[in-house]
Formats: sequence, structure tokens, C-alpha cells
Amino acid sequence: MSTRDEALSYRAAGVDIDAGNAVVERIKPLVGRTFRPEVMGGLGGFGALFDLSKKYREPVLVSGTDGVGTKLKLAQQLNRHDTIGIDLVGMCVNDVLVQGAEPLFFLDYFATGKLDVDTTVAVVGGIAKGCELAGCALIGGETAEMPDMYPPGEYDLAGFNVGAVEKSEIIDGSAIRAGDVILGIASSGPHSNGFSLIRKIVERAGSPFDLDLGGVKLADALMAPTTIYVKPILELLKNFEHDESPVPGPRSPARVVHGMAHITGGGLQENIIRVVPDGLGLAIESSSWKLPPVFEWLQREGRVPREEMWRTFNCGIGFTVILAREDAEAISAALAKHGLASEVIGEVVAATGDQRVHIA
Repeated sequence: MSTRDEALSYRAAGVDIDAGNAVVERIKPLVGRTFRPEVMGGLGGFGALFDLSKKYREPVLVSGTDGVGTKLKLAQQLNRHDTIGIDLVGMCVNDVLVQGAEPLFFLDYFATGKLDVDTTVAVVGGIAKGCELAGCALIGGETAEMPDMYPPGEYDLAGFNVGAVEKSEIIDGSAIRAGDVILGIASSGPHSNGFSLIRKIVERAGSPFDLDLGGVKLADALMAPTTIYVKPILELLKNFEHDESPVPGPRSPARVVHGMAHITGGGLQENIIRVVPDGLGLAIESSSWKLPPVFEWLQREGRVPREEMWRTFNCGIGFTVILAREDAEAISAALAKHGLASEVIGEVVAATGDQRVHIA
């Protein structure tokens, strides 16, 4: 019988439904640990249900989607798949958090050429862990096996997150004033940005993954999962409220916090200014915190210009809070209770023209 006459199957075409089912069974307990009381139903439906009615008066939904960039390539090169899912969640929920929103639920997309059950479970296990850290439910997702789309051992990853905030409590930067300070909260490392440049530097340096950087191996420093700031920041927003808002208007949050920013692609140079009103700028003092060893190594080995560092990497600052100077000490102490180091790294100033961010 010629090959043209052979009976074909989905498995013969490269898609193993049984492997997909095995993944679902193994991730069910991991996903179940992320569920919140608002989740209606379990894993496996065509759509996921989430009940907002008992938690909010005037809920505004805040959504975000992201990936982890070419940090995926490094995870695959090092065969480290258990934390890349934490990165995925962190990149999404930290963005939603900026406007004061509580992340409610998360969905993931995992695509590969040939499904490896152990690898897939490790990745989704990391996503579930990230959701636990953020307090949001892993409410659904998609695992796609697509033969011929990806080389052996490679996969792609994306995430989608929905959060909610009371309409009267949206933090949109409108309360920011000249004289406010920028409180910079420490990152765990490069998080999930700049890895196309990082991989070039590592390759040129001979891939010294076992290199010691002050007690931490280079591989560990680069693969450290993105810090998830959700629970400490939400607690901060809850505990540091004013009785009256200093700025009139129905959307002016009566809070100590005037604005927030997640430091992702674009670095310190381009992210904080996104939440600052027109007519104001930022004066950042780089000497106010020490550049972590992994960034010192990247700058030195890659001969990366100073300006390029500021607009590519977080340089040790993963999240920022803008607030009045007199509130900075109390907020920093509150964050320290959650193990988050923070420093005042600059202030808001009057600004005209196109150059609104100055890093000294």
C-alpha cells in the first residue's frame, strides 16, 4: 500500500491529544489552589465565569496582556522551566496594579511544536505559583500543539489578566504635583526585559553561567523571576488613605499614593513619565541606589552606554510609587515589612519641552 493510501490520524500528523489530556490532569490541583470565592465552576469549560457582584460597588475592569520576551530562549537553553511562568504573571499583574486595580483572574497561552508533558506542567506550575503570589485565579488557558511551527524543545508563552478597581479609587497620575518624590522599589534582577541584549552579551562573554556575582551565579541572577508587587501595594493602598482628597474631582483617589509605574521595556527613562501629567518632568538621582551586580556585569561585559542601560533595563528598580515627600518614610517602612527594599530615587519637577526625564 502506498503512503497515499495509508490511514492518517491526528497523532500521525504530530498532535498528541492524550498528552494534552495528561497535562490537564496534572495541572488541575495546581490551578485549583489559585481559585478565589468569585470563581464560578471549575477547570475545563469552554468559558470561565467570575462573579464581581459581592465585592465592588462601581467596578472598573482593567486588563493587560504580555509575554516574557526572549527570556524564554534562556529558559530553554538552561532547561529551567519552573519559574518562567512566574515571570509571565508578574509582567501582566504588575501592569494592572499601576492603576490601583486588584488582579482578579489570569489566562495563559502555551504553544509548542511537540508537547512535552513534564515541561508543560513545569511552565504552568510556575504560572499557578505566580497567580498565588498575586492573589488572582488561574481561570483558564490554552495549550496548543502545532507541529512544524516551533523547533524541537521550544515553546511560546503569553498571558492575559483582568483586574478591577472602584471607579472612585482609580490611580491615574492626575494627583501628581511638582515636589512629589519617586519611591523606587527593588527588582529581583532584569525581570523579563532586555533579554535580546542580555543574550548577546552572555554569548560574547562565552556563556559563563557559573560565574559568581557576589554569591549568586550568573544563571540564577538572570533567571530570577519577576517580583510580583501586588499584595504589598494593595495593602499599602488600603492602609494609607486620606480622609479627604487634596485634588477635587470624582476620580481623584483620596490616597497617599499619587501615581505608580511598572518598570518594564524602556527602563527608568521611559516608564515612570508615562503616568506624569503634561508640564511636569522627573529628576532621577542614580546615586541614590546601588546598581546590582548583575547589571554592573552586563554594562561592563557589553560595554553598554549609560543612557542605553537606563532605557533598556530596570537597573534594580522594578516598580515606583509617586507620593508627597512627607509620606515616603512611612510607605518605605510598610514595604520593608513585606521584604521589599525601597529608596527615594528622585522627584517630580516642572518641565517644558520634549526632554522631561533627567537622570543624573
